[in-house]
Amino acid sequence: MELNNLRDNPGSRLKFKRLGRGIGSGKGKTSGKGHKGQSAREGVALNGFEGGQLPIYRRLPKRGFKNIFRKEYAPVNLGAITKAIAEGRLSGTDAITEVTLKDAGLMRGSKVEGVRLLAGGEITQVIHVTVSGASVAAIAAVEAAGGTVTTTVPAKAAAEPKAA
Repeated sequence: MELNNLRDNPGSRLKFKRLGRGIGSGKGKTSGKGHKGQSAREGVALNGFEGGQLPIYRRLPKRGFKNIFRKEYAPVNLGAITKAIAEGRLSGTDAITEVTLKDAGLMRGSKVEGVRLLAGGEITQVIHVTVSGASVAAIAAVEAAGGTVTTTVPAKAAAEPKAA
């Protein structure tokens, strides 16, 4: 066996259709491009063009907007912290921070601003957690077990009623 004897399996590659080789070829004369017009020319860019009809992206209503400054937080449940402590990935005696949560593999996502502690699952031992944010139920559950939760990002102030 030598390199010059290597061949593809029969039928694994289709032979391409040669264009503009006479009317008997099936793709002669205009080579499948029809007569005149934009699509018969070179450099066709018809993406979204509907022949002069108002395109669908202009007919459909536009709703809402995408906030490009939105901050994403990785959710971490109390049950996941309990499980990580039981498996030895987290220390129950040391303070738990976002760095230790990331090292333990509890943070998901690469473009997150921090961690938000959620009340999914149960916590039975005393832990001291410092995270970006936490739900009211999660804070209550940790404090009921004798621990503390410190948030680094202040909670949004309650909306004040507008003065008339």
